[in-house]
Amino acid sequence: MRLRELVFGCACAGAVRAAARLGLADALDDGSSLSASVLAERVDAHPGALARLLRALSSYGVFEQQPDGTFAHTSMSRMLRADAPDSLHHIALWCTEPWTWQLWPRLDEAVRTGGSVFPEVFGKEFFPYLQEDAPDSARVFDRAMTGSSRQAAADLAQVLDLTGVTEVVDIGGGQGHVLAALLEKQPTLRGTLLDLPQVVAGADTRLRDGGPLASRTRLLPGDCRRTVPVSGDLYVIKNVLEWDENSTRRTLRNIMKAARPGASVVIVENLVDGTPSMRFTSAMDLLLLLNVGGAKHSRDSLTALITEAGLRLGGVTTVNAYLHAFHTTVPG
Repeated sequence: MRLRELVFGCACAGAVRAAARLGLADALDDGSSLSASVLAERVDAHPGALARLLRALSSYGVFEQQPDGTFAHTSMSRMLRADAPDSLHHIALWCTEPWTWQLWPRLDEAVRTGGSVFPEVFGKEFFPYLQEDAPDSARVFDRAMTGSSRQAAADLAQVLDLTGVTEVVDIGGGQGHVLAALLEKQPTLRGTLLDLPQVVAGADTRLRDGGPLASRTRLLPGDCRRTVPVSGDLYVIKNVLEWDENSTRRTLRNIMKAARPGASVVIVENLVDGTPSMRFTSAMDLLLLLNVGGAKHSRDSLTALITEAGLRLGGVTTVNAYLHAFHTTVPG
Protein backbone atom coordinates (compact mmCIF):
# COMPACT_ATOMS: atom_id res chain seq x y z
CA MET A 1 0.00 0.00 0.00
CA ARG A 2 2.86 2.39 0.71
CA LEU A 3 4.24 1.88 -2.79
CA ARG A 4 0.78 2.45 -4.25
CA GLU A 5 0.65 5.75 -2.36
CA LEU A 6 4.09 6.73 -3.61
CA VAL A 7 3.27 6.17 -7.27
CA PHE A 8 0.31 8.50 -6.79
CA GLY A 9 2.55 11.17 -5.27
CA CYS A 10 1.65 13.46 -8.14
CA ALA A 11 -1.93 13.51 -6.83
CA CYS A 12 -0.75 14.80 -3.46
CA ALA A 13 1.45 17.48 -5.06
CA GLY A 14 -1.38 18.44 -7.39
CA ALA A 15 -3.82 18.69 -4.49
CA VAL A 16 -1.50 20.99 -2.52
CA ARG A 17 -1.01 23.14 -5.64
CA ALA A 18 -4.78 23.34 -6.17
CA ALA A 19 -5.29 24.41 -2.55
CA ALA A 20 -2.69 27.15 -2.93
CA ARG A 21 -4.10 28.42 -6.23
CA LEU A 22 -7.66 28.39 -4.88
CA GLY A 23 -6.60 30.23 -1.72
CA LEU A 24 -8.25 27.59 0.47
CA ALA A 25 -6.05 28.20 3.50
CA ASP A 26 -6.73 31.93 3.33
CA ALA A 27 -10.47 31.35 3.03
CA LEU A 28 -10.65 29.26 6.19
CA ASP A 29 -10.55 31.30 9.39
CA ASP A 30 -8.21 30.01 12.08
CA GLY A 31 -10.02 28.39 14.98
CA SER A 32 -13.15 27.59 12.99
CA SER A 33 -14.36 24.77 10.79
CA LEU A 34 -16.43 25.18 7.64
CA SER A 35 -18.30 22.91 5.29
CA ALA A 36 -17.06 22.32 1.78
CA SER A 37 -20.14 24.16 0.50
CA VAL A 38 -19.31 27.33 2.44
CA LEU A 39 -15.66 27.16 1.41
CA ALA A 40 -16.72 26.59 -2.19
CA GLU A 41 -18.64 29.86 -2.11
CA ARG A 42 -15.62 31.67 -0.72
CA VAL A 43 -13.17 30.36 -3.35
CA ASP A 44 -15.61 30.08 -6.28
CA ALA A 45 -15.39 26.31 -6.66
CA HIS A 46 -17.74 23.36 -7.22
CA PRO A 47 -18.90 22.16 -3.76
CA GLY A 48 -18.71 18.44 -4.52
CA ALA A 49 -15.31 18.63 -6.22
CA LEU A 50 -13.95 20.81 -3.43
CA ALA A 51 -15.13 18.29 -0.82
CA ARG A 52 -13.15 15.61 -2.66
CA LEU A 53 -10.05 17.82 -2.74
CA LEU A 54 -10.33 18.57 0.98
CA ARG A 55 -10.85 14.89 1.78
CA ALA A 56 -7.66 14.01 -0.11
CA LEU A 57 -5.67 16.78 1.57
CA SER A 58 -6.96 15.81 5.01
CA SER A 59 -5.63 12.28 4.51
CA TYR A 60 -2.14 13.85 4.38
CA GLY A 61 -2.71 16.15 7.37
CA VAL A 62 -3.27 19.25 5.24
CA PHE A 63 -6.60 20.40 6.76
CA GLU A 64 -8.58 18.12 9.09
CA GLN A 65 -12.02 16.71 8.50
CA GLN A 66 -14.19 17.01 11.62
CA PRO A 67 -16.78 14.39 12.74
CA ASP A 68 -19.57 16.64 11.44
CA GLY A 69 -17.98 16.73 7.97
CA THR A 70 -16.62 20.26 8.19
CA PHE A 71 -12.95 21.11 7.67
CA ALA A 72 -10.50 22.90 9.97
CA HIS A 73 -6.90 24.06 9.80
CA THR A 74 -3.87 21.99 10.76
CA SER A 75 -0.33 23.19 11.31
CA MET A 76 0.48 22.31 7.67
CA SER A 77 -2.57 23.95 6.11
CA ARG A 78 -1.84 27.17 8.02
CA MET A 79 1.51 27.35 6.24
CA LEU A 80 -0.34 27.53 2.92
CA ARG A 81 -1.76 30.91 3.94
CA ALA A 82 -0.08 33.62 1.89
CA ASP A 83 0.20 35.88 4.96
CA ALA A 84 1.57 33.29 7.41
CA PRO A 85 4.94 34.18 8.99
CA ASP A 86 6.27 30.76 7.96
CA SER A 87 4.29 30.62 4.72
CA LEU A 88 5.09 27.95 2.16
CA HIS A 89 2.39 29.19 -0.21
CA HIS A 90 4.78 30.24 -2.97
CA ILE A 91 7.13 27.31 -2.38
CA ALA A 92 4.16 24.98 -2.91
CA LEU A 93 3.41 26.72 -6.20
CA TRP A 94 7.05 26.85 -7.31
CA CYS A 95 7.69 23.14 -6.79
CA THR A 96 4.58 22.27 -8.84
CA GLU A 97 4.83 24.80 -11.68
CA PRO A 98 3.55 23.53 -15.08
CA TRP A 99 7.05 22.96 -16.49
CA THR A 100 7.87 20.54 -13.64
CA TRP A 101 5.20 18.10 -14.79
CA GLN A 102 6.90 17.89 -18.18
CA LEU A 103 10.32 17.17 -16.66
CA TRP A 104 9.63 14.44 -14.10
CA PRO A 105 8.68 11.79 -16.69
CA ARG A 106 12.15 12.31 -18.23
CA LEU A 107 14.04 11.58 -14.99
CA ASP A 108 15.30 8.26 -16.31
CA GLU A 109 16.99 10.12 -19.20
CA ALA A 110 18.66 12.55 -16.81
CA VAL A 111 19.86 9.64 -14.68
CA ARG A 112 21.32 7.91 -17.73
CA THR A 113 23.16 10.99 -18.98
CA GLY A 114 23.83 12.78 -15.68
CA GLY A 115 22.67 16.06 -17.21
CA SER A 116 19.68 18.36 -17.57
CA VAL A 117 16.82 17.47 -19.92
CA PHE A 118 15.37 20.98 -19.80
CA PRO A 119 16.90 22.30 -23.08
CA GLU A 120 15.66 19.24 -24.97
CA VAL A 121 12.12 19.65 -23.63
CA PHE A 122 11.80 23.44 -23.89
CA GLY A 123 14.37 24.40 -26.50
CA LYS A 124 16.46 26.62 -24.24
CA GLU A 125 18.20 26.71 -20.87
CA PHE A 126 16.18 26.96 -17.68
CA PHE A 127 16.61 30.61 -16.62
CA PRO A 128 16.26 32.10 -20.13
CA TYR A 129 13.06 30.05 -20.47
CA LEU A 130 11.68 31.48 -17.21
CA GLN A 131 12.44 35.07 -18.15
CA GLU A 132 11.39 34.87 -21.80
CA ASP A 133 8.63 32.27 -21.96
CA ALA A 134 7.21 31.84 -18.46
CA PRO A 135 7.12 35.26 -16.72
CA ASP A 136 4.35 34.14 -14.34
CA SER A 137 6.52 31.23 -13.24
CA ALA A 138 9.49 33.59 -12.86
CA ARG A 139 7.41 35.74 -10.51
CA VAL A 140 6.42 32.67 -8.48
CA PHE A 141 10.12 31.76 -8.28
CA ASP A 142 11.03 35.24 -7.02
CA ARG A 143 8.31 35.16 -4.37
CA ALA A 144 9.22 31.64 -3.28
CA MET A 145 12.90 32.51 -2.95
CA THR A 146 12.05 35.75 -1.13
CA GLY A 147 9.92 33.96 1.44
CA SER A 148 12.43 31.18 1.94
CA SER A 149 15.32 33.64 2.21
CA ARG A 150 13.58 35.79 4.82
CA GLN A 151 12.94 32.80 7.04
CA ALA A 152 16.48 31.46 6.62
CA ALA A 153 18.07 34.88 7.13
CA ALA A 154 16.69 35.25 10.65
CA ASP A 155 17.87 31.74 11.58
CA LEU A 156 21.34 32.32 10.11
CA ALA A 157 21.78 35.67 11.86
CA GLN A 158 21.16 33.87 15.15
CA VAL A 159 23.94 31.33 14.67
CA LEU A 160 26.66 33.48 13.07
CA ASP A 161 29.28 34.96 15.39
CA LEU A 162 30.11 38.48 14.17
CA THR A 163 32.79 39.18 16.75
CA GLY A 164 35.57 41.19 15.13
CA VAL A 165 33.78 41.37 11.77
CA THR A 166 33.60 44.82 10.19
CA GLU A 167 32.86 43.99 6.52
CA VAL A 168 30.57 41.19 5.33
CA VAL A 169 30.06 40.14 1.71
CA ASP A 170 26.83 38.37 0.76
CA ILE A 171 27.66 36.44 -2.44
CA GLY A 172 24.79 35.58 -4.72
CA GLY A 173 22.58 36.87 -1.95
CA GLY A 174 19.50 37.65 -4.04
CA GLN A 175 17.56 40.51 -2.50
CA GLY A 176 19.96 40.61 0.45
CA HIS A 177 17.79 39.33 3.28
CA VAL A 178 20.75 37.61 4.94
CA LEU A 179 22.85 40.76 4.65
CA ALA A 180 20.04 42.90 6.07
CA ALA A 181 19.59 40.53 9.02
CA LEU A 182 23.32 40.66 9.80
CA LEU A 183 23.47 44.47 9.51
CA GLU A 184 20.51 44.77 11.86
CA LYS A 185 22.18 42.40 14.31
CA GLN A 186 25.42 44.42 14.47
CA PRO A 187 25.04 48.22 14.03
CA THR A 188 28.76 48.76 13.31
CA LEU A 189 28.85 46.23 10.46
CA ARG A 190 29.16 47.24 6.81
CA GLY A 191 28.16 44.97 3.95
CA THR A 192 28.22 44.27 0.23
CA LEU A 193 25.56 42.44 -1.74
CA LEU A 194 26.97 40.78 -4.88
CA ASP A 195 24.55 39.34 -7.40
CA LEU A 196 23.48 39.68 -11.03
CA PRO A 197 22.49 43.22 -12.10
CA GLN A 198 18.77 42.49 -12.42
CA VAL A 199 18.77 40.83 -9.01
CA VAL A 200 20.62 43.61 -7.19
CA ALA A 201 18.25 46.14 -8.77
CA GLY A 202 15.44 44.54 -6.76
CA ALA A 203 17.31 44.42 -3.45
CA ASP A 204 15.51 44.61 -0.13
CA THR A 205 14.25 48.16 0.41
CA ARG A 206 16.17 48.31 3.70
CA LEU A 207 19.41 48.18 1.69
CA ARG A 208 18.52 50.61 -1.10
CA ASP A 209 18.74 54.41 -1.13
CA GLY A 210 16.48 55.80 1.56
CA GLY A 211 16.43 52.54 3.50
CA PRO A 212 17.60 52.35 7.12
CA LEU A 213 20.63 50.19 6.19
CA ALA A 214 21.60 51.93 2.93
CA SER A 215 24.43 53.96 4.45
CA ARG A 216 26.20 50.74 5.47
CA THR A 217 25.44 48.82 2.27
CA ARG A 218 27.13 48.51 -1.12
CA LEU A 219 25.04 46.98 -3.90
CA LEU A 220 27.45 45.41 -6.37
CA PRO A 221 26.21 43.96 -9.69
CA GLY A 222 28.28 41.00 -10.82
CA ASP A 223 28.59 37.26 -11.31
CA CYS A 224 30.48 35.35 -8.61
CA ARG A 225 31.29 32.64 -11.15
CA ARG A 226 33.42 35.20 -13.01
CA THR A 227 34.85 37.33 -10.24
CA VAL A 228 34.37 38.39 -6.62
CA PRO A 229 35.75 41.94 -6.72
CA VAL A 230 35.46 42.83 -3.05
CA SER A 231 37.46 42.13 0.10
CA GLY A 232 35.85 41.46 3.46
CA ASP A 233 36.23 39.81 6.85
CA LEU A 234 33.27 37.49 6.34
CA TYR A 235 31.83 36.00 3.16
CA VAL A 236 28.42 34.35 3.24
CA ILE A 237 27.30 32.21 0.32
CA LYS A 238 23.93 30.49 0.69
CA ASN A 239 22.36 28.00 -1.73
CA VAL A 240 24.60 29.05 -4.60
CA LEU A 241 27.05 26.14 -4.82
CA GLU A 242 24.48 23.72 -6.17
CA TRP A 243 24.62 24.19 -9.93
CA ASP A 244 27.35 22.36 -11.84
CA GLU A 245 30.65 21.56 -10.09
CA ASN A 246 32.70 23.73 -12.46
CA SER A 247 30.68 26.80 -11.41
CA THR A 248 31.17 25.84 -7.77
CA ARG A 249 34.92 25.48 -8.22
CA ARG A 250 35.19 28.82 -10.03
CA THR A 251 33.17 30.60 -7.37
CA LEU A 252 35.28 29.22 -4.51
CA ARG A 253 38.50 30.11 -6.37
CA ASN A 254 37.23 33.65 -6.90
CA ILE A 255 36.52 34.02 -3.19
CA MET A 256 40.01 32.77 -2.37
CA LYS A 257 41.53 35.35 -4.72
CA ALA A 258 39.54 38.22 -3.22
CA ALA A 259 39.62 37.39 0.49
CA ARG A 260 42.33 38.54 2.83
CA PRO A 261 44.18 35.86 4.86
CA GLY A 262 42.19 34.83 7.90
CA ALA A 263 38.84 35.87 6.43
CA SER A 264 35.87 33.68 7.28
CA VAL A 265 33.79 32.04 4.55
CA VAL A 266 30.46 30.60 5.65
CA ILE A 267 28.88 28.26 3.11
CA VAL A 268 25.20 27.56 3.79
CA GLU A 269 23.52 24.66 1.98
CA ASN A 270 20.81 22.04 2.17
CA LEU A 271 22.28 18.58 2.65
CA VAL A 272 21.00 15.31 1.23
CA ASP A 273 22.29 13.20 4.10
CA GLY A 274 21.72 12.99 7.82
CA THR A 275 19.11 15.76 8.13
CA PRO A 276 15.39 15.80 9.02
CA SER A 277 14.69 17.43 5.63
CA MET A 278 16.23 14.63 3.56
CA ARG A 279 13.04 13.76 1.64
CA PHE A 280 12.50 17.36 0.59
CA THR A 281 16.17 18.05 -0.10
CA SER A 282 16.73 14.87 -2.09
CA ALA A 283 13.64 15.71 -4.18
CA MET A 284 15.05 19.17 -4.85
CA ASP A 285 18.32 17.48 -5.76
CA LEU A 286 16.57 15.51 -8.49
CA LEU A 287 14.75 18.62 -9.74
CA LEU A 288 18.11 20.41 -9.99
CA LEU A 289 19.40 17.52 -12.08
CA LEU A 290 16.41 17.85 -14.39
CA ASN A 291 16.35 21.62 -14.87
CA VAL A 292 19.97 22.81 -14.66
CA GLY A 293 22.08 19.69 -14.26
CA GLY A 294 22.95 20.73 -10.71
CA ALA A 295 22.98 18.89 -7.40
CA LYS A 296 22.44 19.32 -3.70
CA HIS A 297 25.45 18.37 -1.60
CA SER A 298 26.16 15.69 0.91
CA ARG A 299 28.38 16.62 3.82
CA ASP A 300 31.27 14.73 2.22
CA SER A 301 30.87 16.19 -1.28
CA LEU A 302 30.78 19.77 -0.03
CA THR A 303 33.71 19.13 2.31
CA ALA A 304 35.71 17.77 -0.63
CA LEU A 305 35.05 20.90 -2.71
CA ILE A 306 35.94 23.15 0.22
CA THR A 307 39.21 21.30 0.77
CA GLU A 308 40.02 21.31 -2.95
CA ALA A 309 39.57 25.11 -3.02
CA GLY A 310 42.13 25.49 -0.25
CA LEU A 311 39.75 26.66 2.46
CA ARG A 312 40.15 25.34 6.00
CA LEU A 313 36.98 23.79 7.38
CA GLY A 314 36.42 24.52 11.04
CA GLY A 315 33.02 23.07 11.79
CA VAL A 316 29.45 22.60 10.61
CA THR A 317 26.52 24.28 12.36
CA THR A 318 22.85 23.37 12.08
CA VAL A 319 20.98 26.53 11.07
CA ASN A 320 17.52 24.95 11.01
CA ALA A 321 15.90 21.68 9.95
CA TYR A 322 16.95 22.13 6.32
CA LEU A 323 20.09 24.30 6.33
CA HIS A 324 23.67 23.74 7.53
CA ALA A 325 26.49 26.28 7.75
CA PHE A 326 30.05 25.18 6.90
CA HIS A 327 32.47 27.51 8.70
CA THR A 328 35.71 27.89 6.77
CA THR A 329 38.75 30.16 6.87
CA VAL A 330 41.09 31.51 4.20
CA PRO A 331 44.62 30.33 5.13
CA GLY A 332 47.16 32.91 6.23
